[in-house]
Amino acid sequence: MSTRFVILDYGMGNLHSVERRFKRLNVNVLVTSSPKVLANADKIILPGVGHFKKAMDNLSSMHLVDTLNECVIGKKIPVLGICLGMQIMARYGEEGDCEGLDWFDAKVAKFDVSDYLKFNVPHIG
Repeated sequence: MSTRFVILDYGMGNLHSVERRFKRLNVNVLVTSSPKVLANADKIILPGVGHFKKAMDNLSSMHLVDTLNECVIGKKIPVLGICLGMQIMARYGEEGDCEGLDWFDAKVAKFDVSDYLKFNVPHIG
C-alpha cells in the first residue's frame, strides 16, 4: 500500500504549485478539502498564501480544525506547513488578531511597516 499524501485545500493559495512540485518528484498526492479524506491521510501538506485570520476562518467554516487536530495531535500524522500553512500552526497570529491551531506555543508577528524603509523584506512570487 502506498503512502497517502494529502494537500489540504482550505482556499488559501498555492496548493496547485505545491501539487505540481510533488508530482514532479513522482510523489502521488491528493488535493482535498474533505475531512473524511483528510482523516485517512498518512502525511499532510498544509500550504497557503494570504491572511492568518482568513485562513483560520476558512478551516473553521469547512469543519477541518477538529479533523486536523485529531490527525496531527491525536494520530501523530506528519504535517508539512508551507508559508501561511506553517504560520497557522502557531498559537496566535497578529494578522487579524486571531488564535491559530495552537500546535506550538508561538506568536506570529506582522512585519513593522517602518522596517520596509530600512531593510529589503523577502518577497517570492
